[in-house]
Amino acid sequence: MKVVFMGTPDFAVPALRRLMAEHQVVCVYTREPKPAGRGNKLNKTPIHLLAEENGIEVRTPKTLRNDEEQQKFAALNADVAVIAAYGLILPKPVLEAYPLGCINIHASLLPRWRGAAPIQRAIEAGDKIGGVTIMQMAEGLDTGDMLLKGEVPISDTMTGGELHDSLAALGADLISAVLADIKKYPPQKQDDAASCYAQKLDKDECRINFDTPVRTLYNKVRAFSPFPAMFFEYNGERFKVLQAEITSQQGSSGQIIAGQKELIIAARDGALKITKIQHQGKRPMDIAELLRGFQFEENTVL
Repeated sequence: MKVVFMGTPDFAVPALRRLMAEHQVVCVYTREPKPAGRGNKLNKTPIHLLAEENGIEVRTPKTLRNDEEQQKFAALNADVAVIAAYGLILPKPVLEAYPLGCINIHASLLPRWRGAAPIQRAIEAGDKIGGVTIMQMAEGLDTGDMLLKGEVPISDTMTGGELHDSLAALGADLISAVLADIKKYPPQKQDDAASCYAQKLDKDECRINFDTPVRTLYNKVRAFSPFPAMFFEYNGERFKVLQAEITSQQGSSGQIIAGQKELIIAARDGALKITKIQHQGKRPMDIAELLRGFQFEENTVL
C-alpha cells in the first residue's frame, strides 16, 4: 500500500518504523525545523530525521490550507495518509485526497480526551485505563469515526513518559492491523455526549501550588513527568519534581516538613515525599543524591 505519513514527535516514530517495514511510504510530512540552543541551530523533528535516514522525501509546509500544497499532496497518489501527532490542521481537500482518506493514531480511548494532550490529561484526571484509537479523520477535532481501539492500564505510579511509550508502541501495532485488512474494521460513530477535551499543556500550570489536595498534586507530578515537569522554587532556584509519593504527614501548605535526609513538602491534606528531582541547571537525580550536597531548611514555607 502507498502511504503518506504525517507526524512530528517521538510518539509517531514507532508507527513510521512499522509502516516503512510493511508498506511503501512515499512521503513524510512533519513540522518545520526550529532553532534551538545557543547557536540557534535548526533542529529537525524525530520523524524528519527517521525519514531522511531511510531516504524518504520529507515535506515541512507551514500550512496545508492553500491550493498549491493541496495539489502537491494529492499528486503523491497514495492510498492513504496516516497521521500521528502531526500538529497541523488538515483541510477537507487533504482529508479527501486519497481513496482511504486520512487515518489518525490518537493517544486516548475516544471520545474521551479529544485534543492536544490526551496522555497527560488522562493521568492528571486519575484515569485507570488509557489507550489508542485508530480513527478516520474528519473536519472536527478528533471527531471522526473509530476503526480500532487498544487499552493500556494506568498504574498508580505510571508517569506521562511511561504511558507515552506504551501508547506509541500500541499505536504502531494497531495501525499495522488496520492497514493489513481495513475492511475488517467498520467505522463506528463516536458518542459526542461522552467526550471531554484534553487541553494543550501550559507552562503556567507547571508551577506547583501546594495549597492543593495531595492526590491532585501527585497525579499532576506523574502526568507531567518527564516533560514539561512540575516545579517549585526555593531561594530563587527552580526544582523540577519528577517522581514523588504521597504521605499522611501534615503541615501548612508548602511547608518543608523534612529537607535534610529526605524531602517532604506539605500539601492541603497530606504531603508529597519527593523521590526524584532536577535542580536548575543540573541533571535529574534521586533525592538522596541531591541531598548529599544540598539541604532544604525545614519549616520554610514555599
